[in-house]
Amino acid sequence: MSQIRKAVLAYSGGLDTSVILKWLQDTYHCEVVTFTADLGQGEELDAARPKALKLGIAAGNIYIEDLREEFVRDFVFPMFRANTVYEGEYLLGTSIARPLIAKRMIEIANLTAADAVAHGATGKGNDQVRFELGAYALRPDIRIIAPWREWDLLSREKLLAYAEEHGIPVEMKHRQGGSPYSMDANLLHISYEGRHLEDPAAEAEESMWRWTVSPETAPDAAEYLDLEFECGDLVAINGQRLPAHELLGRLNELGGKHGVGRIDLVENRYVGMKSRGCYETPGGTILLPAHRAIESITLDREVAHLKDDLMPRYASLIYNGYWWSPERLALQKLIDHTQLAVNGWVRVKLYKGNVIVVGRDSATDSLFDSTIATFEDDAGAYDQKDAAGFIKLNALRMRIAARLAARRQ
Repeated sequence: MSQIRKAVLAYSGGLDTSVILKWLQDTYHCEVVTFTADLGQGEELDAARPKALKLGIAAGNIYIEDLREEFVRDFVFPMFRANTVYEGEYLLGTSIARPLIAKRMIEIANLTAADAVAHGATGKGNDQVRFELGAYALRPDIRIIAPWREWDLLSREKLLAYAEEHGIPVEMKHRQGGSPYSMDANLLHISYEGRHLEDPAAEAEESMWRWTVSPETAPDAAEYLDLEFECGDLVAINGQRLPAHELLGRLNELGGKHGVGRIDLVENRYVGMKSRGCYETPGGTILLPAHRAIESITLDREVAHLKDDLMPRYASLIYNGYWWSPERLALQKLIDHTQLAVNGWVRVKLYKGNVIVVGRDSATDSLFDSTIATFEDDAGAYDQKDAAGFIKLNALRMRIAARLAARRQ
């Protein structure tokens, strides 16, 4: 333990990481650098600075950084180019944030000559895998400290007792029992796990949801949005071009207003157990069908089908923590190449929890040819007689097999 001189801690300023900060000092007797990332979680992060100072962290060792634009531009949008969904439902809001945090932790470790990184992920979850795979991929010699796998502070009561013993500031909500859920938020989503939700048969309480109204109480009038795409990425809403993180934030507001983006699922964690969670992903729930809609007129059929074949593998790589792996990087190059012609606009209608695509067009890259697809007179653009030979050739193997089966009877 004494071999570690300096550690970079992923620090939120909450109960767990505040206890970890002091525990690192007492257990490893090392210098601690705190890193707090603003990924759009909607919390006041500046409060982390005075807490870290109170616990003896030098001002120069406190990093609080706004990573919202990088998060959406370089992580969320590349993931959505692949139409990524894990196990048919989950839009990977927590998973996609972890590689960015791991990247910046390693950068800060290099900058400050730290020889270790520390995180507050538990030994039961996926995040420990995501943080550590990312850290090792970016710096193979880094030391990892995961307190939840080492200490005996395995309950809220023990954490609170440790905090009180060592003079660690604790918000009143923790003393009073706090939120009944374990939550994680960023610009893509907010997740809820634990307590009431540990019974998969129990319906989530309406009071739990924070970003979205109930579809039953959503506006009675539908709202239309025009979404513009360039090379597969959203660049404008209703004609207004904005930075990537502001676009996603705007979609969150609009989707939340109309009750869009709630899911309740039981997922298969990488560590082996099943886990029930609820998620609000209003912006992503709008973005996914809109992106598929613009692809529907700009992507070649076989390219689109190839992407659909690869997507579950790509989703598992992200969910399991392999963002920085060579296979994910290789897949990303293929996916990004397919997006060069994904340019145009999509019109969606938001109504009581639903996202309905009602129009799409591309002035430069549409493969939709109305002169061929029409049900009216196509003026010879398509010779229907050609279909006979096409069908007969494709039926040849089945005809041969059928004749063989008949002879065997």
